Amino acid sequence: MIQVTTLSNGMRLVTERMESVRSVSVGVWVNAGSVMETERQSGISHFIEHMLFKGTTNRDARTIATEMDALGGTINAFTSKECTCYYVKVLDEQIEPAIEILADLYLNSTLSEELLEREKGVILEEIAMTHDTPEDLVFESAYEAFYEGTPLSGEILGTPESISALKRDDLVSYMETYYTAENTVIAVAGNFEPETLIETLERAFQDAKHGERRPYPATKPQKKVTTVMHQKESEQVNACLVFPGCPAGTKEYYALAILSNVLGGSMSSRLFQSIREDRGLAYSVYSYPTACRDTGCLSLYAGCGEKQAEEVLRLMLKEITDLLQNGITEEEFRRNKQQLKGNFLLGMETSSTHMQAIGKNLLLLDRKYDLETTISRIECVTMEDIREMIEHVFGSKHASFAAVGRLETISDSLKSIFEEWLSHARG
Repeated sequence: MIQVTTLSNGMRLVTERMESVRSVSVGVWVNAGSVMETERQSGISHFIEHMLFKGTTNRDARTIATEMDALGGTINAFTSKECTCYYVKVLDEQIEPAIEILADLYLNSTLSEELLEREKGVILEEIAMTHDTPEDLVFESAYEAFYEGTPLSGEILGTPESISALKRDDLVSYMETYYTAENTVIAVAGNFEPETLIETLERAFQDAKHGERRPYPATKPQKKVTTVMHQKESEQVNACLVFPGCPAGTKEYYALAILSNVLGGSMSSRLFQSIREDRGLAYSVYSYPTACRDTGCLSLYAGCGEKQAEEVLRLMLKEITDLLQNGITEEEFRRNKQQLKGNFLLGMETSSTHMQAIGKNLLLLDRKYDLETTISRIECVTMEDIREMIEHVFGSKHASFAAVGRLETISDSLKSIFEEWLSHARG
């Protein structure tokens, strides 16, 4: 059973006891991601995530790693558009020292000037690595174009200019604003004793700073069509199409997830069968939905040779046209609904996945995660829901298309194929 309580310091705590496992996962979820950043602060949420592992008033970076290894557990973190999460996973018998280490990172990071300047180099290399990876670059470009003019268009890693300009005072000020008890959720899933857990958390986080829960910025994009072409020496042309989707936590999201499965979410999907299996034009081709608090999108991707790029794009658009004109079959509907249900259930077999589900839902949606409700919503999706979703996604006047690769001779052609399809498919 999932329980939500509030610690005496004001932090919200969500827990799910799983007595059948020996592990326990603990996550500290901070309501701070790239959507909260100004242009000058771009990348600061991710930068802080790095810096918290560089040392505290009680431990240097090596000691943090050594102590976690000695517990036989793992410690890590990630930054997204909407939040930052620091988490540990250990055997149930090691939960108290693991929480103490996690709290030390959150509360007592030194943000050393020397280490900060050194870490800038690491993050600049991370940015360069992303820009050198065509698949990463094409997704980032298509996503930025789709959400242009909203906070969601910002890069999680920041830019070389913004990262180079950040000072220690910038990080301290940002943490004073966002790293507060009221702006943080602690999520725990696994095998633990509730009373002992709360006592441990109360003690470990008693010195948390106070502030206010920060409001979420408006992120709904304007409806428009954008194309982005990046000339890059690479063995493949990478193409990405982005269309409207659904916000997280809505019942419509599950119709979108089934539609994505039909289109490109599995080996039996239309894109995979048409482009890879039937014609051998690409190794990697797929689709997936992305859901944020008040908006969402559906992305389609294919990586192929320069000579195949035009045909692959036409085939991707052909499958979308067929969906608009004919919908999906009853057999596709049943198969992909079952696949989605199975994916959710199989994905929830570890304490870490439960911790992420309950933590993210409470932080971003202000509600408990309920697996039974999720499965019920999948089962309640109808063929009519799918038809309405197809029109919502592909009948909209909003889309972006990005391509990365050797485009000298095909850039104009790719744009033309996309724009011509838009004019015919949507009138």
